[in-house]
Amino acid sequence: MKQALQGMRVIDLSQVLAGPYCTMVLGDMGADVIKIEKFPNGDDTRTMGPYINNESYAYMMVNRNKRGMRLNLKSGQGRSIFYDLIKTADVVIENYRPGVTKKLQIDYDILKELNPGLIYCSISGYGQTGPYRNKGGFDIMAQGMSGLMEMTGERDGKPVKVGIAIHDIAAAETALQSILTAYIHRLKSGEGQYIDVSLVDSGLAWTVWEAAAYFGKGEIPQRNGMAHRVSAPYQGFKTKDSYILIGAANQKLWESFCLNVICKPEWLEDKRFATNSLRNENAAALEQEIESVLAGRSSGYWLELLDKYGIPSGPIYSYDQSLNDPHIREREMVLEYEHPIAGNIQTLGFPAKFSETPGHISRPAPLLGQHNGEILRELGYSAKDIEMLEQEEIVK
Repeated sequence: MKQALQGMRVIDLSQVLAGPYCTMVLGDMGADVIKIEKFPNGDDTRTMGPYINNESYAYMMVNRNKRGMRLNLKSGQGRSIFYDLIKTADVVIENYRPGVTKKLQIDYDILKELNPGLIYCSISGYGQTGPYRNKGGFDIMAQGMSGLMEMTGERDGKPVKVGIAIHDIAAAETALQSILTAYIHRLKSGEGQYIDVSLVDSGLAWTVWEAAAYFGKGEIPQRNGMAHRVSAPYQGFKTKDSYILIGAANQKLWESFCLNVICKPEWLEDKRFATNSLRNENAAALEQEIESVLAGRSSGYWLELLDKYGIPSGPIYSYDQSLNDPHIREREMVLEYEHPIAGNIQTLGFPAKFSETPGHISRPAPLLGQHNGEILRELGYSAKDIEMLEQEEIVK
């Protein structure tokens, strides 16, 4: 199968989510990703359940399309093997706490001497510079520092964490686009470079509407529950049996909603609801009015009617409903592959659909140290060399 990143070699020193998600996508697109796991226990995600035949499902989710090597980087011989790998690599990605790679003698300044075209990406909680650079940082701390938790939740409630590790994924996507940008630059110039990505910066960069409100008018985003900060109606509403989402956010949609769906033409004459700005100012009253009508019918009834008149709308699914929706399934967002120990497992599909170079699952997530011998043989090590390295616990 033809894939866009065939020929790119990525050395993945990262673990848990942000780095592994980034390298998973590179592998999905055809890159040869070699995951170097720490000695002796490997990626911390291996300790996270649920398990199938003692294999972590969490680990298998973000480490497909990679080869795996367990290598003792604290030993001189282990570093020597790593240096041999670096000479063949295009990209290195790591998420150690700042300063650790320097202690291990695997930082960018050392590796670029071995491979001047190397693209080296570091992911950390707060970045490689600044007063917080040495702090340990997980996704939840980044959500707190970026202001995301303070603006999430019900109006009269406490700050709420977003339901997924959104800063980890934001950092993964930032690293991904940055690595590909640097790779294009290297194709043009031959130059490698260093990339510094932080969880805080990556999530903060996504708060574009909130930044506009703050920089433009000094407004600090408040918790609005399901409501939008500047558009109405654009939120979840309660029906007779559940909640649905309605986005009649421009004037044309609002008028159609009033006339054709909710059958309240008098709302078009109500001064409180005359413009989007006024509807937003009176969002609480508008919500009450809309829900008083929606309460008479089921969600299915209203969604069918909203679709009929082209009003953007949708259900609020539980996660199992989402994964089993026929649209999600037809879009191949749920895939299956065979794992040597866990057997047939389901995983998430590829969000971008390429016409010529599609994503592809070519190999399952590696067992711990599964490809030690294969990779060492590619580097020129003999069977006797490999046996000695295993006995001395340089690789395992």
